[in-house]
Amino acid sequence: MKTTYHANEKGYYGDFGGAYIPEMLYPNVEELRQQYLEITADPAFKKEFDQLLKDYVGRPTPLYYASRLSEKYNTKIYLKREDLCHTGAHKINNTIGQILLAKRLGKNRVIAETGAGQHGVATATVCALMGIECIVYMGELDIRRQAPNVARMKMLGAEVRSAQSGSKTLKDATNEAIRDWINNPVDTHYIIGSVVGPHPYPDMVARFQAIISEECKTQLQEAEGRDYPDHVIACVGGGSNAAGIYYHYLDDPRVNIIAVEAAGKGIGSGESAATSVLGKEGIIHGSKTLLMQTPDGQITEPYSISAGLDYPGVGPMHAHLYRSQRAEFVSIPDQEAMDWGLTLSQMEGIIPAIETAHAFALLDERKFEPDDVLLFNCSGRGDKDLETYIDYFKL
Repeated sequence: MKTTYHANEKGYYGDFGGAYIPEMLYPNVEELRQQYLEITADPAFKKEFDQLLKDYVGRPTPLYYASRLSEKYNTKIYLKREDLCHTGAHKINNTIGQILLAKRLGKNRVIAETGAGQHGVATATVCALMGIECIVYMGELDIRRQAPNVARMKMLGAEVRSAQSGSKTLKDATNEAIRDWINNPVDTHYIIGSVVGPHPYPDMVARFQAIISEECKTQLQEAEGRDYPDHVIACVGGGSNAAGIYYHYLDDPRVNIIAVEAAGKGIGSGESAATSVLGKEGIIHGSKTLLMQTPDGQITEPYSISAGLDYPGVGPMHAHLYRSQRAEFVSIPDQEAMDWGLTLSQMEGIIPAIETAHAFALLDERKFEPDDVLLFNCSGRGDKDLETYIDYFKL
């Protein structure tokens, strides 16, 4: 049997995944699991999804050959411009898919969790588009760090609820959202923003994001005369932008997959989010994955200067890619990522999200061949991070 790095029908990627959920969540998750493949395969669903991606999100997004970077690093560097999606990041690909799913399941209220605020904005956007009530849970610390996105969500008509527990960041917002869903199982759909959570979420989100690598195949064929790169590179927090750009290349042995995590203040500093190095097998938010935890199994607080990468786990797809050695994992500290935010801006005229900047820092870590085709996911734009950039570089 051919090795596959996709989820099996039980939602496992190798040892990781599954649905480890409290009894009270079972009806919600089971309803989704039974119907997500059937609904998303329906021609009417596909038609509406593709139409919205084209006319509303602005797809296909360009595949851009970064000539100055390519010259400097003596290799071929392509950027998949997900930063040009409506709302400024790849997150909207998934929220469009899930809102259409929610409508077909008869739900009239949507909840979401958000870290950097990008997924919150993308969820609030599609709820406004469809006229559906929207509640976004966000850690109190992230609300302070990402004020422009909070304002956007409110302008779009969403209610932003502050998560006050724990580290007051993404994992705590997720806990609050799960609580809400348990209390409102009938009318509410929970739009998870990354390839995390119980099955079917990791697979479902990856499928909605797979449009990224699907377009890359066509675009690379046109640019390079072949539809695959030598290396595909993305930053990984939970891992949805990575899952999207890896998706059609997962089972292609010609493609080297590289995942870039946030080292924060350094791997051994106690303030990091490099799950592959620091994580052990555990269960978080309903799935079995690699997870940063204390020796007695308490989830530790992650840290990264970028609000979108400070998740203590990683999606089960990525845990499997790591353990099976299908992907190479690299971690980049705050300083290098911030410097790359400036470098990309000044060399290519593209101001990246700080999450995205982590991926480009790989260019200083690794040497590539002149004929290598490198495919980077430029997953988000830097508008939301201007305050962090201003403070950091004293702009």
